[in-house]
Amino acid sequence: MNVLTFLRRLRFLSVRQRLEWFPPFFLMRIKVLELTDDWQFVRLRLPLNAFSRNMSNSMFGGYQASLADPIAALACAYRYPGHEVWTRAMHIDFVAEGNSDLELRFEFDAAIDQQIRDDLAARGRSTPQFEYAFYRQDGVLCSRIMNTVAIRPKGYVAPSGITGNEKKGSLEE
Repeated sequence: MNVLTFLRRLRFLSVRQRLEWFPPFFLMRIKVLELTDDWQFVRLRLPLNAFSRNMSNSMFGGYQASLADPIAALACAYRYPGHEVWTRAMHIDFVAEGNSDLELRFEFDAAIDQQIRDDLAARGRSTPQFEYAFYRQDGVLCSRIMNTVAIRPKGYVAPSGITGNEKKGSLEE
């Protein structure tokens, strides 16, 4: 049994606690500031400390990427049970120096939710793209995240002989 499965089975822990106690996040010392029951809104604090600080006294980009990577996929996994969900692609635009604790702000847009539901009803799969960001303590946008999530039926297998790199840039298979 992996750690995620173990934490999921600890029903006496809230979803917030399970997220904070997930080992990579626990070691990063993230703090859940807001997490709505339907994963509509997520706010997480990523502290700037001796382990997350680079030689320029700002946040390592890898710390930001490690926290940003699973958030959209986790929201989709919660909202669309019975599907396999994973991050398909992620791009980070480092807009400003992360020289303080950072706050990740994620909002599940109603239009994207409807698009996903329509895709799942029509094709059984969806590949939505989410935009969210990290903000410094002074409110300045620090890093913009573009995250593409694959939502597939349980047991989904890509068409025979086609790998992710051979799909001519298509994110739809």
